[in-house]
Amino acid sequence: MPVFDTLRAFPVFEHVPSDQLQWVIDRAEEATFTANEPINKTGDPIDHLMLVMTGRVRIEWPNGDDIALYEPQSVLGVLPFSRLVKAMGQVVADEPTHTLLLHRSHFRELAHACYELTEALVHQMTTRVRDFTRQAQQNEKMASLGRLSAGLAHELNNPVAAVVRSADTLKEHMRATPEAFKAIMHLSLTNDQVDSVNELIFRKIDQKPPVLTMMQRSSLEDELTDWLDDQGIDGITDSSTLDLAGPLVDFGFTADDLDWILERIGAKNLAGVVSWLVDNLVTEKLVRDISEASKRISTLVGSIKNYTHMDRGSGKTEVDLPEGVRSTLVLLDHKLKSKQISVTLDFPPDLPPVCGWPGELNQIWTNLIDNAVDALPAGGQLTIRSAVDRNEFVLTKVIDNGSGIPADIQDKIFDPFFTTKDIGKGTGLGLDIVQGIIRHHNGSIHVHSQPGETVFSICLPIQ
Repeated sequence: MPVFDTLRAFPVFEHVPSDQLQWVIDRAEEATFTANEPINKTGDPIDHLMLVMTGRVRIEWPNGDDIALYEPQSVLGVLPFSRLVKAMGQVVADEPTHTLLLHRSHFRELAHACYELTEALVHQMTTRVRDFTRQAQQNEKMASLGRLSAGLAHELNNPVAAVVRSADTLKEHMRATPEAFKAIMHLSLTNDQVDSVNELIFRKIDQKPPVLTMMQRSSLEDELTDWLDDQGIDGITDSSTLDLAGPLVDFGFTADDLDWILERIGAKNLAGVVSWLVDNLVTEKLVRDISEASKRISTLVGSIKNYTHMDRGSGKTEVDLPEGVRSTLVLLDHKLKSKQISVTLDFPPDLPPVCGWPGELNQIWTNLIDNAVDALPAGGQLTIRSAVDRNEFVLTKVIDNGSGIPADIQDKIFDPFFTTKDIGKGTGLGLDIVQGIIRHHNGSIHVHSQPGETVFSICLPIQ
């Protein structure tokens, strides 16, 4: 088919006069590519408007997951008034492909000589930007969700494993209960003796566990082990005296406590009582471990619920800002721990709620905190503080002590698709999304950065 007839079939050129299509043909050059032949590599300069006449072109995005396919009658490459300079992905001929290429040096003449053609190409550019922005924003949200999911899976893995491990240990421990019960049944103890030992046990269980250094714990275990050896207590229920000493140390028992027990029950009952005592302490510790791990799971689930606001409507409402920040930090905790970043929160107790959409506000904290973690070195410091500003706004500052944002790009960081991260590591939409959400809330965001301190200041209305 003649080149002119092929161009006339392009939907985008439906209303373009024929002489303007001929203008393109006269100045463009034809190019043919074999199957899988690269047309442009990622980062290569883009200098041509590409019209796909036959065949098919694919664009492979740097993340390796997405591929865009363009059939015949597609318009690719640089367009009039477009700021596209470099290929954002690898452009490849998916099959034998014939194209028409118009160099950007003709665009100025094109704009003056071919009004309808320019209009059609600009319309094509705005449609492309709209579609690409929508897809990129969706990818950014999915990437953010993926990071949160990975961190959440890691955080849930530890308490879940602790529950399973403690439950299995408790099951095995309970199998020894019948033997311990036999030993107890052969003891000659009065009710007063039993009550006094029970009272000591419950007092130790109810008190806060002692905080010991490794050296202090080792010293106390040695002391209790020596005491038990002196009393001839070993091998009880197949346990060594060290096994007996460990649970006693966990609950703050000392040699004086064991002397007190010995004085009240007598030497002949000591072995059975100590065995029964340790069995109860081990059971208590396993139950505590299961309880603490379960609470951690409950906290994580609660944080997800608060973060997504699954139990609330989608309308505008009063939002507890510190609650949203804390929920976000819980979900990003794995990333913070991986770089040993310390976090300081400074929220006044009387901070009023802001008015907004909770899910959107949490996207602000997710993007800002995630960016700060990426910018911080290992062992860095992240500070988040809020205060009332002029009785009308809540001013929140997200501060990190990283290397800072270079002065020559500070006015670009909120531009769509601008990113300082490596290709494939960032879309350049995180701060654009943040700015859009803040504007949606009639708020403002500003950045001040220098080496050692970067401050994002977010102002949100109370009403």
